[in-house]
Amino acid sequence: MAFGKKKQKTDPAAVMQAQKLQEEQEVQAAFQKGITALRDFIAPSSLEFSSTHFQLGTRYARTYYVYGYPRQVYTGWLSGMVNLDEIVDINMYIYPVESQIVLENLRKKVTQLEAGIQIDAEKGRVRDPRKQAAILDAEEMRDKLQVGEERFFRFGLYFTIYASSLDELEFISHKVESMLGQQLIYSKPASSQQEQGFNSTIPQFIDQLQIRRNMSTGALSTSFPFTSADLSQDNGILYGINMHNSGLVIFDRFSLENGNSVVFAKSGAGKSFSVKLEALRSMMFGTEVFIIDPENEYRRMCDAVGGAYVRLSLNSNTRINPFDLPKVVDTEEADNALRTNLITLHGLLRLMMGGAEAEIQGGNQYVMPALAPSEEADLDAALIGTYAKAGITNDPLTHTSIPPTIGDLYDTLLHMGGTGPQLAQRLRKYTSGTFAGIFSQQSNIDVNNPMVVFNLRDLEDELRPVAMYIVLNYIWNKTKTDQKRRILVVDEAWQLMKYEDSANFLFSLAKRARKYNLGITTITQDVEDFMGSRMGRAIVANASMQLLMKQSPTAVDILTDVFKLTSEEKKRLSQFPVGQGLFFAGQNHVHIQVIASPTETELIVTNPEEVQAINAAAQVEGKTGEGEIDQIQGVIDLNNRLVPGSTNSV
Repeated sequence: MAFGKKKQKTDPAAVMQAQKLQEEQEVQAAFQKGITALRDFIAPSSLEFSSTHFQLGTRYARTYYVYGYPRQVYTGWLSGMVNLDEIVDINMYIYPVESQIVLENLRKKVTQLEAGIQIDAEKGRVRDPRKQAAILDAEEMRDKLQVGEERFFRFGLYFTIYASSLDELEFISHKVESMLGQQLIYSKPASSQQEQGFNSTIPQFIDQLQIRRNMSTGALSTSFPFTSADLSQDNGILYGINMHNSGLVIFDRFSLENGNSVVFAKSGAGKSFSVKLEALRSMMFGTEVFIIDPENEYRRMCDAVGGAYVRLSLNSNTRINPFDLPKVVDTEEADNALRTNLITLHGLLRLMMGGAEAEIQGGNQYVMPALAPSEEADLDAALIGTYAKAGITNDPLTHTSIPPTIGDLYDTLLHMGGTGPQLAQRLRKYTSGTFAGIFSQQSNIDVNNPMVVFNLRDLEDELRPVAMYIVLNYIWNKTKTDQKRRILVVDEAWQLMKYEDSANFLFSLAKRARKYNLGITTITQDVEDFMGSRMGRAIVANASMQLLMKQSPTAVDILTDVFKLTSEEKKRLSQFPVGQGLFFAGQNHVHIQVIASPTETELIVTNPEEVQAINAAAQVEGKTGEGEIDQIQGVIDLNNRLVPGSTNSV
């Protein structure tokens, strides 16, 4: 019986479904091929290699290798390449070699050299000093390898430079070759190997050039790439970004010879922004900040950190008595407290009585004396007598008595002989005249806060230098009372430089501040007037840290002469964008970009348009700013609790 095969029927619906599924898969595969991957975004549009260079999109590039080194290389020889103001990719390949293999090779090399010297001697040839030096170097290396003091490596150094055109590429190539050639370090383009050179300098660790040099540990250590002058320390605060190598400028100003700083910039260049940023960040490490604010620029920051804001004006209730004595603990300071304050009061009273303004004429300084010698003598006697009437003498035990006021000095001068009555009349406007009250009564402020801002904006122009003098003396007395780490910011300091006595007082503070753990920051936009005075130049010379931001053309020449700037730095000084400048610390300086976080920017910005934009954004989002302020205050309080000797009182 035969059985035939049964023919299977094909389902048309199933066939159509299979065809449809296959078409969908093909469409999906084609779609996947068209999806742009990440490498499509970062890859150049084209890559074309030639024998001497290659073109990466619209950029031109050339790869070099270093093939020759001098007999001795010194630490930091690579810093010129690192700090070069060009786009350069630098790659190092370091291959360790077994010491036993090197020792065997050195033994053979020494044998060959000694045999060569012996042959030269037998043939009467002149001694070859290079062979003698090679033997000495080889023997020294053998000794160090034998005791494990040194190791041996194979070292390859390649770099790729980039430019916008072939002419620019040739110019940069010549500059780099010359810079290395001055140190007897020789480099060559990777001719006909630009593709291999490019592969060797991109970050994938593929050494396709394989051009290496034998080096010991000591020689190899000189090529450490992070030896550029980037002014970065292990501790301190962030001042900005180093524009040469994109490094962080982290610095502690109190690690220098003194903690003083000067900031020069034209209006709108970012000097106040930089100083406020430094103050805000310093507070997080327990540093207290005093600020003399002539233009009400620090109010928002002061409120944000819970600082004390002292408004000085004829209409305010704030009173500061210049006759106050510091409550110092040091025995020597206590013995001289009265005498020191008398000297300070002499300068203040000369300022108040309408003189001692310095005039600059023809580069020379002329001082109009406020008081004649006889008047100086009578004033000195009156000051001593006024303190004596209050029960205060040179004995430190009497310094706890209530100090006298300018009104008491006025009465003493009025009832004494000589020139006393005339001096009293010149002092009358501060006791019962137009300027009475603010500095003629007992002090009613006793601030104990990490930040204190003295606002002088509402004071009359004639009274402002006097107020700055008195506030400086008040801060100085507090500094001597408890010697915590503090920063004193004197904004618009040129106003003090107009008067000889106030300029001398500021200079004396700058000289003595280091002893009391105080750093003084002097800010001015009037460079000509500040540097035109003898005391102004002395203050700059006594500051270990300086920040020069964008300047007017007339001030550039003055600062170039004072700071010994190069022609390139001089040119940049008048062209810096907002927030950039030259940052000096000791003998080193770098080009810096001051950068703040968004939260810091909201607290310290003073540009009216930016302030309005910030306030408008806060209203739209329904924020009052109190949350951020409380958060920052919490951070500062936390840091204060962690820093020994810091204060938590607000």
